[in-house]
Amino acid sequence: MASQRSADRFQVLIAGGGVAALEGALALAEVGGERLELTLLAPEAEFHYRPMAVVEPFAYRAAQHHSVAEIATDIGARLVAEPFASIDVAAHVVHTGSGTQLAYDAVLLALGARAHARFPHALTIDDTRLDEQLHGLIEDVDGGYVHSIAFIVPARMAWPLPIYELALMTARRAFEMEVTLATTIVTPEDRPLRVFGEAASAAVSELLARAGVSIVTGGRCEVPDSRHVVINPGDRTVEVDRIVSLPELFGPAVRGLLSDEHGFIPIDDHCAVVGVAGVFAAGDATNSTIKHGGLAAQQADTAAASIAALAGLDVAAEPLAAVIHGMLLTGTEPLYLTAHLSGDRGVRSEVGAQPTWSGGAKLTARHLGPYLEARGER
Repeated sequence: MASQRSADRFQVLIAGGGVAALEGALALAEVGGERLELTLLAPEAEFHYRPMAVVEPFAYRAAQHHSVAEIATDIGARLVAEPFASIDVAAHVVHTGSGTQLAYDAVLLALGARAHARFPHALTIDDTRLDEQLHGLIEDVDGGYVHSIAFIVPARMAWPLPIYELALMTARRAFEMEVTLATTIVTPEDRPLRVFGEAASAAVSELLARAGVSIVTGGRCEVPDSRHVVINPGDRTVEVDRIVSLPELFGPAVRGLLSDEHGFIPIDDHCAVVGVAGVFAAGDATNSTIKHGGLAAQQADTAAASIAALAGLDVAAEPLAAVIHGMLLTGTEPLYLTAHLSGDRGVRSEVGAQPTWSGGAKLTARHLGPYLEARGER
């Protein structure tokens, strides 16, 4: 089955159902008017508000879920509830998992990354089911059955902030329950949360010290069994009761596009796929070394502006100027971090007990943030 391109409307296909896809769809819906015809290709029935998932195991309220079909209706997009399969850039056609062919004038690929467990003997966190994964561990901490935990970041790391949050909140939980717990973070970063810059790293180091959380920086781990972490360089072994790890991320390895060695999509500073006309990408699927929801939203906004300009709309297509905001949950008061990026590190950072950006939301997205807030109020 195939869909044909409209002769009078510019066909935009958005593949994905996460932050980048929805931010891009909302941005295009705002500027597109009658000129753009939007199609959202998303297999997931719900959008899971992942930034708040880390609080679920600690008996806070569950993270929000939103119907993708309702979001598509709100923005006037056609929803195709199927997985993405491949793209034919010469024919301007995307193929779905069932064989449906979707024609496009421009496409935004927001397919996300593939998470893999790096250490078979560690508990690798999955932010779509953290409560299920960690509820038992927190109960064992409460009961005094667990006295030491290592929270580790693999060498090819994902976004590291959740491992800091889990370590801090677990340490705080043990303190409140009057349980002795040795908590250690092992990370390949040369300083804590390096991406946010030196000022933020110093503040996080102080916060970890006050919370009694040890940290080993510049460490590359191996986990030979469920009780031992080997840290290199130095061949140091740490014995613990439990080991919790971030996953390694790999790109979607899109059929029909060139990818880097790990399957990620190379993009330029306008979030256009390098060397391919009419194809854009945003979020964790791209070759950006930083995997962060706020950055994914900024990439989607950049791509949306470029798509709108391509469609002949009066929109300025500016290159990406990346700024990331992070709310570090601690079990008490959060710490707010902002970094203005150059490459994969912050060149100017801000840190404080109060939000360093307007609103102070966990997820900073120009269109998706206010939209989700309004949905919550409804």
